[in-house]
Amino acid sequence: MVSLISSTPRPDPMLPRPFRVARAIRETADVVTLELEAQEGPPLAFLPGQFTMLYVFGVGEVPISISGDPHKPERLVHTIRRVGPVTEALCQLRKGDVLGVRGPFGSSWPLEQARGGDVVMVAGGIGLPPLRPAIYHLLRHRRNYGRVYLLYGARTPADLLFPKELQRWQHTLSHAPGASPVRVTVDRAEGRWDGAVGLVTELIPHLQLDPAHTTALMVGPEVMMRFTLAELRKRGVPEENLYLSMERNMKCAVGFCGHCQLGPHFVCKDGPVFAFPQVRDWIVRKEV
Repeated sequence: MVSLISSTPRPDPMLPRPFRVARAIRETADVVTLELEAQEGPPLAFLPGQFTMLYVFGVGEVPISISGDPHKPERLVHTIRRVGPVTEALCQLRKGDVLGVRGPFGSSWPLEQARGGDVVMVAGGIGLPPLRPAIYHLLRHRRNYGRVYLLYGARTPADLLFPKELQRWQHTLSHAPGASPVRVTVDRAEGRWDGAVGLVTELIPHLQLDPAHTTALMVGPEVMMRFTLAELRKRGVPEENLYLSMERNMKCAVGFCGHCQLGPHFVCKDGPVFAFPQVRDWIVRKEV
């Protein structure tokens, strides 16, 4: 009898693999992108929307969404905002430093399901990096999708991430001559900024969409996602086509610790990408 169970042991999800920093890029005053290479074993394949746990030896670990190209797993890319001791240590890493990586973990963006229709991506602040792998996928398979929009909001022009890529995506994501697929707004204009000022949700009513065949992907502060969900529902986008990513209080990444429980769900196991109907009863509640 031939066994259908593989004799190859699976990697321990609790054991970090060593990765070396190949490149550290200062994006803004408090955001750094780390490009990592595996020290041993194969590259870490992942799906757009998934995350890893990054471990700084002697400091701790944090969940960070992968922000690189899923078709180029030899460079594992993470974009990190400095908000606490572990992210502070991550942002101080330099080329040649070694850190631990667990993963990838979690659910992914429904890019296959979205084929043939329009796609709207909405990002607030540090929410753009988790969407970047999806953008790379859409660019690689551009003919399989209809209109594609990226709506991106930041606090100030100085907080905008990937400005060169934003300009390039304006042309490569376009579905027609003169179309404007990338739309950027800031809360507060500074310097020579002559773009839009206001909430990212204010960009939604101006989009040309086929609502019944539109899939929306969103990442950002929960209050932003609540208003984005409301605006897209007003446009007629079906609730089951609305997806959001939540990295809420994740600690262990495998559902053991319970820190990230959201109703009946564990964000690390059942998310971080959720369809709106899965979390409707919790995401619509205002913070207290």
